[in-house]
Amino acid sequence: MSFSSNVKDELAEAYSSARHCQIAEIAAMLSMDGQILGEERGHLVVVLHTVNLAVAKKYFTLLKKTFNISAKVSVRRSAFLQKNGIYTIVVTNREDVRRILDATRMMPLDEPGQWIPSGMVLQKDCCRRNFLRGAYLASGSMSNPEKGYHFEIACTMRQKAEQLREVLASFGVDAKIILRKKYHVLYVKEGDQIVDILGIMAAHVALMELENIRILKGMREAVNRQVNCETANLSKTTSAAFEQISDIQLIQQKLGLDSLPEPLRETAQTRLNYPDVSLKELGSLLDPPVGKSGVNHRLRKLKEIADSLRVNEEEVSC
Repeated sequence: MSFSSNVKDELAEAYSSARHCQIAEIAAMLSMDGQILGEERGHLVVVLHTVNLAVAKKYFTLLKKTFNISAKVSVRRSAFLQKNGIYTIVVTNREDVRRILDATRMMPLDEPGQWIPSGMVLQKDCCRRNFLRGAYLASGSMSNPEKGYHFEIACTMRQKAEQLREVLASFGVDAKIILRKKYHVLYVKEGDQIVDILGIMAAHVALMELENIRILKGMREAVNRQVNCETANLSKTTSAAFEQISDIQLIQQKLGLDSLPEPLRETAQTRLNYPDVSLKELGSLLDPPVGKSGVNHRLRKLKEIADSLRVNEEEVSC
């Protein structure tokens, strides 16, 4: 199963004991994945569609717990969904529909069948947490954190996405909204904020799994940076040593190392004997030992001599 499905399965098993929180979660599920439609006789019916069995069970159970309503459930197989069916939960009784709409404070939007809960349902911190949980269960998804960090909830109308953004903002989470085909998608792409969202929704098992993945990814990235840094330093040291040996060999060929002052001669000979060591190690091999800056100064002197020999060669060849 995907990480996103695991999060939904965990949230589907979480129930608040407070009725006002249960109402907030029902309101979110109706807003995101439901419709409130009028029948020919003028009665309203409440309909929710989902492809997730756990979500269907959660919605059905919430209606039973909160309103003592036994909704009608049906399942239809789809040619596009080979493994899952489309679960439909319908409440048709006029009194039951009225109780649901009154409790969730649902308000009609311009689009037929589309309703949104009043802010009265979201006044308490605990209700906003349950509202976010219900919204994610209804139409949310997350990417595999091994590959990247992405949390989103697809909304049928802009007002619904804006309401969710305000809920997340109340917890310090900065979400963005984009239009993707016919949906207004609220999304978060920062790992720290996605961890916060899982905590807000009380998806504690998924939160720990995500944190473990983030730690492992961080360790791998740190090791890769260290290896890249050491590789770059080694390459730089090897390239510099090659140039130093080339300078010394030219001096040896044209002038002989004995023509050099003792400090330069000793440094040149030691570099030829130990072509792979760093400047610090090279200095420790001298007698007496010389610091890195002292070795570097001597090698610059040797380079100046070699460069002057190259210039003389060019003048002679001309």
